[in-house]
Amino acid sequence: MKALAQRYASALADVALAKGAAEQVKRDLASFTALFEESADLRNFLASPAVGGAGKRAVIEKLAARIGASQMVRNFLFVMSDHRRAQELPQIQQAFETELRTRQGVAEAQVTSPVELTAAEKQELQRVLERLSGKKIEARYNIDPALVGGATVQIGTTIYDGSVREQFNRMREKLASE
Repeated sequence: MKALAQRYASALADVALAKGAAEQVKRDLASFTALFEESADLRNFLASPAVGGAGKRAVIEKLAARIGASQMVRNFLFVMSDHRRAQELPQIQQAFETELRTRQGVAEAQVTSPVELTAAEKQELQRVLERLSGKKIEARYNIDPALVGGATVQIGTTIYDGSVREQFNRMREKLASE
């Protein structure tokens, strides 16, 4: 199913970026996906083979109008419904956001520190990470008092560990090996 979600996400990203509406499409798709995930009735309705395509389109149209979704997103949802792929919507939405970040040269960083970083520290850290990765960074911050000091950063599969705990571990290993 991951390949399927990726194909749909890639196609939507192609259209959204070509039309210059990537952020609006991202918001609209996330809003509709939230409705979809919150309502078992909606999920069952869209999955039911007993309901015709016209009925499904009418419901999608009403919900899309209620959230103010663009015509591009409405058309995408119609295609998904027509191809009986509505149940894959949450995976497609996640794959779409990942695809957009990749195409726009944006990387997500998970930053963990023992205390809340100040705005100046966050800004400096983001600047350094952007220089290291060569991408624009969207940072998510977490607090872990067990770190003692420093910080750890994960960007994709790369981990930068500048924590005091890790420095203590390295020092312990070095002393034990001598």
